[in-house]
This record gives sequence, C-alpha cells and structure tokens, in this order.
Amino acid sequence: MRPEKGTYPGYYENYISLVKHNSVLEALTETEKETITFFNSVPDDLENSTYEKGKWTIKEVLNHLIDTERIFAYRALRFARKDETQPLPFEQNDYVAHAELENRSLKDLVKEFETVRKATQSLFNSFSNETLSRTGQTAAGRASVNAIGFTTCGHCIHHINVIKERYLKHS
Repeated sequence: MRPEKGTYPGYYENYISLVKHNSVLEALTETEKETITFFNSVPDDLENSTYEKGKWTIKEVLNHLIDTERIFAYRALRFARKDETQPLPFEQNDYVAHAELENRSLKDLVKEFETVRKATQSLFNSFSNETLSRTGQTAAGRASVNAIGFTTCGHCIHHINVIKERYLKHS
C-alpha cells in the first residue's frame, strides 16, 4: 500500500511522489537494483567529481544515501515498536564532512549500500500492515512507518536524478 497523504509530513511528498511502486517492499527491492546499477555505471574517474565548488562528490552522495537509510530505518523501527520518543534530527553536512571517504572507492560504497538495503528490507519484511500504519513524531511532523520506507526509496531516486542532471550531464 502506498502511504496516504496525511500519514507523513508534507516535505516527504518530494520523495514519496518519485516512487512508482505500490508496496514498500517492492519499492525497496526495485530501488535497490536501480541504485546499484546506477552507481556501478559511474566511471571511476568521476567518483570524486562535483558539479560545482562546495557540492558533494558522487562518492559523498552515495555515502549520504547509506547514512540516511540507516537513520530512517532506525526511525521506522522506533515507530514500529511504539516508541513515542521523537528521534533527533541529524545534520547531513556534518555526516558527510566526517565520513572519511578518502580511501574508499565508489564500488566499495555500492557494496555497503547493498548490505544496508538488505537489512532495511529484512526490517520492513517483518512489519505487518498494522505495523506499517503506526506513526511517530519526526522534526517535520508525524510519519507512518510505511511513509518512512517510501521516503527512503524516493530519497535515492532524488539523488540519482540530481547526479544525472548536474554531475553527468556533460560527461
């Protein structure tokens, strides 16, 4: 089931609207394939490139997807278990700045993404429909477990689109 408007903060719509699948498990599986295929297609000589001074490299974007997926999965778990404590927000630029990616390749990060996504799929596979409909409070507003899963997928699609449009447009 797709998340219904009102079961997530309006900001999440930016990501959820990019997901074309009707179930979170299908979306997690298909966006995993799409994300791995896309990042494996990036030429090695572009992994440290940016489209503009001060923007993240392609490696940093993928690492951001990995970090964000871990955080979103944690939020989904808390809400699934009816933990009413609001998870703290995170500063994405600080995470990127301290990721220590100098000695890591894009291919290595792709493997890590795959591992993290498999864990996310296992987590969401354990949720019943009732659990997927549970909600919790985020800094942006209440969100259902299901909406967090869809947001995770749409977040990947969003960043792949940005890389295609801004990083790879001229290559």
